[in-house]
Amino acid sequence: MSHLVRFADGTGTVRVGLLAEERLRPLPVASMSDLLRRPVAEIRELAEAAGDPVSTTGTRLLPPLDGRMEVWAAGVTYLRSEEARREESADEDVYARVYRAERPELFFKSPAWRVVTDDEPIAVRADSANNVPEPELGLLLTGTGEIAGYVVVDDVSSRSIEGENPLYLPQAKIYTGSCAISARVRPAWEVPDPLSLGLRMRILRDGGEVFAGEASTAQLNREPAGLVEYLWRDNDFPDGAVLSTGTSVVPGLDQGLRPGDVVEIEIDEVGSLRSPVVLGADEVRRVLAAR
Repeated sequence: MSHLVRFADGTGTVRVGLLAEERLRPLPVASMSDLLRRPVAEIRELAEAAGDPVSTTGTRLLPPLDGRMEVWAAGVTYLRSEEARREESADEDVYARVYRAERPELFFKSPAWRVVTDDEPIAVRADSANNVPEPELGLLLTGTGEIAGYVVVDDVSSRSIEGENPLYLPQAKIYTGSCAISARVRPAWEVPDPLSLGLRMRILRDGGEVFAGEASTAQLNREPAGLVEYLWRDNDFPDGAVLSTGTSVVPGLDQGLRPGDVVEIEIDEVGSLRSPVVLGADEVRRVLAAR
């Protein structure tokens, strides 16, 4: 299994490479956004002709986004998600209608600079009573909308804020510490069927497991290509983007996150993501400022 990665080497220089069997081989590109300005066929050629392995001593994997890349997300793409959103909402019919509609729900999630990655903290809002992780398959997209790879995404959300009023969705979904993405990107050409991937999540608290759930991308109500097509309508992503495809593993209303929890997500053939949970944005800000 190989992965595209963005990393800081022992000197602090940020580079892009191919990681396979713990061997890290650099690619001849300036950045992840530079890579994603190319067609997938060229990206594959560069990956297959990657240079000699470099030392991993002092190497640190970074979020696989930079430049003008953005993270967007799709909602209500699984039946369980539609049910959960209706449970928490005073206007249940909004979610039932979008689940059946031709047009998907798409919303902005994060700019590149605010994304956290493996073992970096995610945050629960200090002004929200109920916050949950949402494990999702993410699509790494080129500047023209081709799927270059797959990532693990945690679309951390405030259920209490969104449930109070659907117009509060941006506050429930977009804040510092609400978007975690795996550092490792599984190349699209190595995943024969992205709609047959098992997905698992668990929440750990005080050394024990307080929630565990699993699902499959086979349960998606929408084709990934269709979600991408709507995202690209009258929109521009010259440096590429990540589109998260929605969740069907949703903790109950009494199983929200607490500071000190740890969220672990795995997607077959793609990878994993581990995130400690903190209260508010201060600790996340310190991590972002230290990069």
